[in-house]
Amino acid sequence: MNDMGKAQQIGIPAYNAEQEEKRKILDFLLASYNDGRRKNLFCIAVNLLEIGEIENILQAVKSDKEFQGLSKKEQASIIAKQLQDIAANKGIALKLRKK
Repeated sequence: MNDMGKAQQIGIPAYNAEQEEKRKILDFLLASYNDGRRKNLFCIAVNLLEIGEIENILQAVKSDKEFQGLSKKEQASIIAKQLQDIAANKGIALKLRKK
């Protein structure tokens, strides 16, 4: 569903609240897991995936002690892989389309 359709379906206030929540998630991803190569992926994933799907990933890694011991680059790679897996299951490509 496109953004306009979603805004019409759930209402402007709910849509704005959802976008604000997505911004908070993106800020967290960039602050915690950006290894310098994942900014575009995180931006696209947060925009195209559902909040609940991203939150499930973040909850899982927060409670994983082994994950916490990894380097920032390894953590970013794991988060990126999980986001790409969810997107692939939904038929979504997390890539910029350049003209």
